[in-house]
Formats: sequence, structure tokens, C-alpha cells
Amino acid sequence: MADTYTPRVTGTGVKATIQRIGGHLAGMIMPNIGAFIAWGLITALFIPTGWLPNETLAKMVSPIISMLLPILIAYTGGRMVHGQRGAVVGAVAVMGVVVGTDAPMFLGAMIIGPLTALILKYVDKFTEERTKAGFEMLVDNFTAGIVGGAMAVVGMLGIGPIVETVTSAAGNAVSWLITNNLLPVASVLIEPAKVLFLNNAINHGVLGPLGVAEAAEQGKSILFMLESNPGPGLGLLVAYLLFGPRELRPSTPAAMIIHFFGGIHEIYFPYVLMKPRLILAVIAGGAAGVFTFMITGAGLVATPSPGSIFAYLAVTPKGGWLSSALGILVATAVTFAVAAILLGFGRGEKKEEPVGRDESAAGSTSASAGPADADAPTGGSVHGSATEPAAKEA
Repeated sequence: MADTYTPRVTGTGVKATIQRIGGHLAGMIMPNIGAFIAWGLITALFIPTGWLPNETLAKMVSPIISMLLPILIAYTGGRMVHGQRGAVVGAVAVMGVVVGTDAPMFLGAMIIGPLTALILKYVDKFTEERTKAGFEMLVDNFTAGIVGGAMAVVGMLGIGPIVETVTSAAGNAVSWLITNNLLPVASVLIEPAKVLFLNNAINHGVLGPLGVAEAAEQGKSILFMLESNPGPGLGLLVAYLLFGPRELRPSTPAAMIIHFFGGIHEIYFPYVLMKPRLILAVIAGGAAGVFTFMITGAGLVATPSPGSIFAYLAVTPKGGWLSSALGILVATAVTFAVAAILLGFGRGEKKEEPVGRDESAAGSTSASAGPADADAPTGGSVHGSATEPAAKEA
């Protein structure tokens, strides 16, 4: 199984189920963070608004986000379910989703990759006992090809359009909130949509065109600031650094740099997916930031692309840097405060540590005791309290 770099979720109930689902979604992204970073660096450097604009090198940006990243996500999701065979059919099936839509299909990849691998897993169980010796490779190759090809068709005709419809519905809802002057409430839709990797569709498909029209009339627009505010992501990562699962804390400083200075917001989405209740923190932070922008009269002259602090300030009109910085600061502080509360200020992590140490200690004890007791009678190999009554009776 692929290493997902995510903490293992234990327990039962609705809360554990939601966390487990979020952990699986995050597990498809975390091993591919390097690819996201590579895409972010290429984007930040070579797009027309980047640091080193280059039309030739910028041609890599679109294929990476529209094809490579969804394929990697589906490949990883398939591998988590059914090993290498699941990874291959997941990568094949996602091509139908990628080709069938124009928007980056990260969400579609997270659906079709594991689903295709699961179908192949059941097919393999069915054919395993019915395949004659010598025909295993032939049957395995054909079943993988048939399942992968069939799911590619399903993805192109079914899953892709469904995900695109969900994206359009989210965009229309955001547009309605904007039209009715409910900008802070828009964060209730924008932040969850971002975490599901619909950020580009919301920003460039809805907020961007509306912002351009408003900026043409007024010289600036607050709509450019709704999705691109790096404050919520930064506040969440700071909370993870101080109070999150200890095995993930070392990864957060690099994520902060990539997110805040590089403008690659996708880097913090898996951290929310691992603990879905933290969506409340980014919603609160996003709404607080938007409210601050409103009361200070903030606005940008164009979409900050990518959404780094540098790009943010670069498209801020003269005299508006204080209001822009204040909105980012408020969003960061509110997100951090709410996330810290939801994480219990790290108290849960401290309680879990002794259990982990006890388990590891027990494991090492039993492992070391095994060879020594290999020749002992069955009853004599049992240690602990169970042997104490017998000793007393003797």
C-alpha cells in the first residue's frame, strides 16, 4: 500500500467515519505534494504575471494541473485500494474525467481512482478461483484493461459531468450571495469548495469575471479577494504546527512558505480533509477577512495569480496596502484561534502519546520474549497478571 503520510484514524461512529473519509481523501494528495510544489513553482515563475515571465515555459502550467495532477491523484487512490493493479486502472479511468471536462478534475480523480480499483479488486476475487493454471497473466491483463477502459467511459459520460455540475452549482450560489450583498456569508460556500479543489473554478470561473467588470467601473474590486486571501490557510497551518498531530507538525513550516509566499493554496487542503471539523475554522477566518475588507474599503485591480502575499500586494491599488494587509492578518488570527480550539490546544495529542508508547513497548516486549520462550511449554509462555495466581497457588 502507498504511504499516505496521514495519521491513522481509529474508533467508530459518525465522527470517526467522517475523519476516516477525510483521511483517505488527504491520503491521495499528501504523497503527491511534491508535484503540487513543482506546478506551483512553474506557475509562480513563468506565467505572464509571474516573477520570470516566459511564454514557452508557461505552456507546462495547464497540462500539469489539468492532466498530470489528476492522474497522480487517481493513481495514488487506486494504489491505496488495490495495490499496483488498482493504481494502473485508476490512472486509466481518470482520463475519461480529464478529457470530458475543462476544469481541473481533482475531485473527480479522488472519486474514480479508488472506485475503479475497488471494482477491479472484486473482479480479481471472482476470477482468482476460476482461472486455470497458466492463464493468470492473460486473465489479469484483460480484466484490468476491461475495467479501466469501461470506467474511463463512465468517467467521461457520468462522473465528469456530475462533478462539473456540482462546480457550476457552487459557482452560481456564490454569485447569488455576491449579488445580494452577502459577501462574508460567501465564505460558507467558498472555503469548503476550495478544500475540495474547486478553488480555480470558483476564482477564475465566477469571481474573476465579476471582479473584472467591477474593477473596470470602480478601479478596484473586493471580489478578487474572496477566494485568494492567504490568511485562512496560514492560520490553519500555524494551528497545525502548534497543536496538530505530532507526526504532521514537521511538515507545516514548508507548507506555510509554499502557501503564503508561493501562493499555492492547495498545499493546506489535505490538512483540512484529515480533520474535517477544521472547515469551520477556515470559514470563520475567511468571513472575518471579507468583513474586514468591506469595512476598510479594500479592493484589488486584478486577480492575484498565484495567490501569494507578493502577488496580493502587487495588484493592490496605491494607498490600499494597509486594508489588504489588515484583512489577511484578521483572517489568519481568526482561523488560528478557531482551529486551536477545535484541536483542543493539542491536549488530545498529549493524551494519545502514552498509549502509543505503551503499545510500542508491549510490542517490543513480546517481540523480545518470543525467541526466548520458543521452547517453553504453552502455559509457560504466558506472561503478566495471568500467571500471578498460579504462582501464588504454587
